[in-house]
Amino acid sequence: MPPAAAGCLLALTAACSTGTTEPGTATAPPAQGPGARTSYPLTIDNCGREITFQEPPSRVLLLNGTSVAEVESLIALGVEDRILANGQSYGVSDDPGMVERIAALPTGDLSLNENFEVPREQVLALQPDLVISTWAGGFDAATGSATRDQLAAAGINSLVTPVNCAYGDPAARPEDQRRHDAQSVESSFELLYTLGEIFDVSDRAAGQVERARAELAEIAEAVAGSDPVSVLAVYPGMAMMNNNGLPAVFAGGISDDIVARAGAVNAFAGSTGPELADINAEALATADVDVLVIGLFTADEDAEAYARDLFERFPAWEASRTGTYTTVSDSFYLGPLNALAVARIADAAHSLP
Repeated sequence: MPPAAAGCLLALTAACSTGTTEPGTATAPPAQGPGARTSYPLTIDNCGREITFQEPPSRVLLLNGTSVAEVESLIALGVEDRILANGQSYGVSDDPGMVERIAALPTGDLSLNENFEVPREQVLALQPDLVISTWAGGFDAATGSATRDQLAAAGINSLVTPVNCAYGDPAARPEDQRRHDAQSVESSFELLYTLGEIFDVSDRAAGQVERARAELAEIAEAVAGSDPVSVLAVYPGMAMMNNNGLPAVFAGGISDDIVARAGAVNAFAGSTGPELADINAEALATADVDVLVIGLFTADEDAEAYARDLFERFPAWEASRTGTYTTVSDSFYLGPLNALAVARIADAAHSLP
């Protein structure tokens, strides 16, 4: 994600931090069944649009959207060789080797415009057979992007990550808005299922989800009966998202679900994007913080220095007294790595063996 994309980053927090969710609510696998071979032509509903695939896509263009959920999901499914041009990147990862694997993908010489999106002319010139955006706004003509209608007219399919159909679309269907408001770790599984069906690797998607569920179930068993602790999740490197120049606080939506699955409670649970942006020093000082979660954004950030600074500035926190903190990066967002974030937070909160 471009560090200068303050507006996009603020929107990202809103996308990851609205609404509430119940941990463990299952996501339905594709209609053709988990692990089933895809039968083409395949027609799916995406944000109220019918999209038909005659065969698995082989020339995929990934728009930026300040996300790595889509590129990491394609890598997890073993179909990164279908990527024609990747516009997604992140400075660090909780999965060793992920940054390098993303960096090795073709970029198609894409360059982002002033809205940090890929201009429509570049998209159309590359002649992809599928364009993926993490949010509906990625296909908004106002940002200089190609619209879904323009792509369809050129014979190009388009896909919005299912949970984000309402994100950036003021005319979104009520069901899409409800889905966005209730996003959780299950939303990451839904993305894997969707891509698995489209690329005829539903067996791999099912395997990824089953492994993640097993890891999450093991953590849930380990923390069962423990007193919930209060967790504050902040990304100091994204301070541009806070109106008071403080570290960006992540809460609501999938953030709350990840923390809850770790046997903890988010200190600002249920907060919306605008509320998080307005958090001031007094709100942080009076927050109940047993565990500090430092989110990392770039490779040169010093988590220990961040923690030391915050502990000195907010000595009333229990975490400041005990020096308890952990780190996360991309696993705290939508994507295939959520179980890693749950494990790290659970370990810090409950000293798991």
